[in-house]
Amino acid sequence: MKSIDRRKWLKTVGLTGGYTLLGGVGAIAMEYPKKLETTPDNPIAKLNSNENPFGPSNNVRAAITKAFDHACRYPSVVFGPLLEQIAATEGVSKDHIVITGGSTEGLKATGVTYGINGGEIIAAAPTFQAMLRYAENFGAYVHRVPVDEHMGHDLNAMASRINNKTRLIFICNPNNPTGTLLNKDELRDFCSSVSKKIMVFSDEAYYDFITEPDYPSMVELVKQGMNVIVSKTFSKVYGLAGMRIGYLVARPDIAQRLRANIMAMTNVLAIEAAKEALKDDEFYKFSILKNRDAKNSIYKTLNDLNLEYVKSHTNFIFFKTRRPIDEMITAMKNENVLIGRPFPPFYEWARISTGTDQNMKQFDAALKKVMG
Repeated sequence: MKSIDRRKWLKTVGLTGGYTLLGGVGAIAMEYPKKLETTPDNPIAKLNSNENPFGPSNNVRAAITKAFDHACRYPSVVFGPLLEQIAATEGVSKDHIVITGGSTEGLKATGVTYGINGGEIIAAAPTFQAMLRYAENFGAYVHRVPVDEHMGHDLNAMASRINNKTRLIFICNPNNPTGTLLNKDELRDFCSSVSKKIMVFSDEAYYDFITEPDYPSMVELVKQGMNVIVSKTFSKVYGLAGMRIGYLVARPDIAQRLRANIMAMTNVLAIEAAKEALKDDEFYKFSILKNRDAKNSIYKTLNDLNLEYVKSHTNFIFFKTRRPIDEMITAMKNENVLIGRPFPPFYEWARISTGTDQNMKQFDAALKKVMG
């Protein structure tokens, strides 16, 4: 199923409800590794890294197992077919695609490309830091612009920081860790206008979880030849965080420049996993709907405790703890629940990832105990 088809399906999910949209009960009963659930030997509910607790899918597991026959070969053996598959999914030619070791490698390669030797990057605060910190290691200066009162990107304030040294504006949308989503028209207008002067990077790691009707990927601006780079990953909805595979989409001349700064790339098993994941529509839908259920469970827990939170468009929720985050992390760990790290300057807020039904029950009990 191509991206556009999945977006149409997500539009339906956003407007209606229930598992009937899966086209049958088969996907509801999908099996996943029980070792991911907590057990007496492994009592920890890991809800701190925004991973998909249900993946990889059974089809992907079979593809990985089969791929061991080629694990002795370099990735060039299976690289081409995945490149064609991603290009077809995004509706661009192959020379627009840069395959990376998770989207993080693409973020870091871009940070070096545009930030080295004093280049300036503008980003929200807080947001995902991989690109920014890596670029700073190579002499970049990062303008960190506080999020607005709704914890979303303050695009006007970010635009005001542009100067003759600015090389890149980084937008993580939906944003990590706040889970906020930019208005689609404001996002499109901002990227279109700013990209006439400097490069814009749109991190779409959580794009698959957006259910707003007709919400655009900034790949549409790449297709128009604009100075826009988009990153996507197989780590989230596809459940391949441990395999390390993602990609960038950019105009061919930009993609060529970025490709030169890729350091490790990926591997044969991850490539075969990604190829199968793109075809596994049943698991894709299953993951989206289970994530929605888990978010609703978290919302209920937070509402029960009268805790403030930000409506999320991702697979995590940012909520106010009313106590220092370091204390909260320790207290929750003592109850066998791992939650997200500190995100300055919000030291009394916590990020909690979605998990299995059992994980959510464990989180509910732990948080209610910790909060008294």
